[in-house]
Amino acid sequence: MNDAADPTTPNVTTRIIPGMNCQGCVKRMREAVQSIDPHADVIGTPGEKRLEVASTLSGIELDQVLNEAGYPSTKSLAGDAATAPSDNKAPEASAEQSGGAAGQGKQQRLAIAGMTCASCVKSVQKALERVEGVDTASVNFATHSAQVYGSAGTQALITAVEAAGYRAEPIVDMREAERSRAEQDAKTYQKRLRGSAVSLALALPLMLSMFVYHPHPVGLGRLYWLVIGVLTLGILVFPGRHFFVNAWKNLKHHQANMDTLVAMGTGTAWLYSMAVVLFAPWLPAIAHDIYFEASAMVIGLILLGNAIELRARGRTSNALKRLLDLQSRTARVIRDGQEQEVDIDAVGSGDHVRVRPGERLPVDGQVVEGQSHIDESMLTGEPLPVAKGAGDEVSAGTVNGKGSLIYRATRVGADTRLGQITEQVASAQNSRPPIGELADQVSSVFVPSVMIIAVLTALAWFNLGPAPQVIYMLVTTTTVLIIACPCALGLATPISTMIGIGKAAENGVLVRSGEALQTASKLTTLVVDKTGTLTEGRPSVTDAQVLNGKPEQVMGWVAALERSSEHPLASALVNYAEANGATPLTVEHFDSITGGGVSAQTSDGKVLLLGNARLLTEAGVDLADGQTQARALEEKARTLVYLAVDGKLSALFGISDPLRHDTVAAIKRLQKDGLTIVMLTGDNEHTAKAIAQEVGIDEYRAGLLPEDKHAEIERRQKAGEIVGMVGDGINDAPALARANVGFAIGQGTDVAIESAGITLMRGSLHGVAAAIEISRATLTNIKQNLVGAFGYNVLCIPIAAGVLYPLTGMLLSPMIAGAAMSLSSITVVTNANRLRRRKLLRQENAL
Repeated sequence: MNDAADPTTPNVTTRIIPGMNCQGCVKRMREAVQSIDPHADVIGTPGEKRLEVASTLSGIELDQVLNEAGYPSTKSLAGDAATAPSDNKAPEASAEQSGGAAGQGKQQRLAIAGMTCASCVKSVQKALERVEGVDTASVNFATHSAQVYGSAGTQALITAVEAAGYRAEPIVDMREAERSRAEQDAKTYQKRLRGSAVSLALALPLMLSMFVYHPHPVGLGRLYWLVIGVLTLGILVFPGRHFFVNAWKNLKHHQANMDTLVAMGTGTAWLYSMAVVLFAPWLPAIAHDIYFEASAMVIGLILLGNAIELRARGRTSNALKRLLDLQSRTARVIRDGQEQEVDIDAVGSGDHVRVRPGERLPVDGQVVEGQSHIDESMLTGEPLPVAKGAGDEVSAGTVNGKGSLIYRATRVGADTRLGQITEQVASAQNSRPPIGELADQVSSVFVPSVMIIAVLTALAWFNLGPAPQVIYMLVTTTTVLIIACPCALGLATPISTMIGIGKAAENGVLVRSGEALQTASKLTTLVVDKTGTLTEGRPSVTDAQVLNGKPEQVMGWVAALERSSEHPLASALVNYAEANGATPLTVEHFDSITGGGVSAQTSDGKVLLLGNARLLTEAGVDLADGQTQARALEEKARTLVYLAVDGKLSALFGISDPLRHDTVAAIKRLQKDGLTIVMLTGDNEHTAKAIAQEVGIDEYRAGLLPEDKHAEIERRQKAGEIVGMVGDGINDAPALARANVGFAIGQGTDVAIESAGITLMRGSLHGVAAAIEISRATLTNIKQNLVGAFGYNVLCIPIAAGVLYPLTGMLLSPMIAGAAMSLSSITVVTNANRLRRRKLLRQENAL
């Protein structure tokens, strides 16, 4: 055996990629690898940060490609060998390494205080990314929080944020953090309202008095303006204090943000006005203009805008709040025969929990005593309560009906289904779609650019403007500084993303990331699996033909072969065998054949094959004995499963899996949304054709292996289609990972859910339609916000600089500039909140 692998033979290499958060990341890495090796196979598991690559690239070349793609790896798990002996212990070591690496890629959340605009977001993000051990960091202006992946310590992150001039504290309990944020926002809202009222109480009378009494700063008039100047200074020092404090902090850190612009604009106006009052006797009368009212008015209007924006922004996280509210604070636990109420954090796996009628279940578990009906609508959207008894699974957050239950806790805290849903929604709301990258790039240079424009404006008016040049220079420079609004840019993408993902969650759709949300809006083709997607996923055996052997023995082998499988067809066969009194026989050398079935040997050495026609045909089994029965069952749209013993056909089973009650309506709704629907199934041609015709699908392919589904999706992508895939089983995972967006049925396997970018908590395909409709509405909303934010600044800054003066002979007032700046942010938030009221295409409208 050669020591080196054949360079033309693909090496199977596994890497831990801390920056891999969704299937969009996997897609970019796949494209990067396949640009070098077109035949490479790249499969990623975002939940484990694990990437498997089958390629002719060496380990060093692979790492270089991943680095250039922006996804550096931290660990090599399986090494770079092409193959390894089956008895090699490397896989065990790999598992340990994987765990270590995964631990290094831990997620932390921080609450950030002191951010006022998009420039602040960029400063905090850069500070976090510079901390050693940080793999990725994202900062959300809408929630004032940061999400960090990596091995860096919490204190190091907090120190970095503080060094950048902001405050941070770790988020340990999301519900407590959300409550604290709501309380702080309420206090800030009241503070901004009071500050605005005080400021406008001075500014409005001053502005109105200009039409009645506006003395020159000489004699008593000078004393009048001196008093007004002191009062205005009080406005700047008290209601407007945070603008100047934050501007000073930013200056010390060589940064600039919205507070810098406001402080410079209002401060310059006040200083000039006070200089006029103090030195009026020595200044020409034409230079006696005073702008105290402008400073006070700008502060008042901006504070009012901040308060309105804060109130509107508080409604954007309603979906997450509702999920957090589903979590109980206490549980009634039975320990040592005694029933006691304990804090939810004190409940451990294995504890027996009692839930009384009408109470919310605190943790996930399995019923051990009692019967009741559970309302699971808050998790699954299914309106009818579900009957529960001994042995049934129950979930935290659901509501007990009239019965009393005792159940054994199996998952507690963040591990419950509700906890995982909440975590996914929170993570997704903190992610941002690629469409926001331009706004991020602009926001990083926005404030310095505005300051440069203000300087150029001042120079232009001072050197080229009419007399008095200083007055014109002051007005235009102040107006430019005040009218520029980085807040709108910072809010345009994250606030719409938050609302869109929250609305999706309310409709039973969990979006893994902002990128998945954006890609879903562009889908042209939707690939669907049959079993468990179009059908109920609860198949039953309707026909059984024993062709050779004793029926009880045949049923015993079937029960033994299928009892360990998760496939829905396996459950149907086991249930049928048990219903006919079969006792599982002993089998050895069990093997699951993906896309085919299972194989094993009996205790006396007979080879057993149980699966589809392809599996048996490839093994050389003659199916002629059952051909007549098989054709009859296929005509009735039955799925066929064959059993062969020692190469001879022994039994034939026909399995029926009824369509979901709303599949036809959902397919019509998806087609109305402009999607091409394609069914890919491993079932036989006759059954696939019958199902496709019944639901209204024109394109379908039957008899496919998982790799065939993967290849078909790849072929369509190369043809320019943007493909989504809906599936629920382990065999769907490769296709879900390959698709531009994968939709996993929530009742499906963990592998399928982990491979998908979007998870449907309900089994209905209406969830896919809802996800696509919400994603399109969200992306449209984001585009509107971005156009508005960019358009506002592009249009208003030149007007503030005085480009219209030659035509109109007028300059824009700093007071109007302040009002416009506030309105720009309010407009973005208000437009985003329209998503909350958007109605989806109803099922009946799709008929």
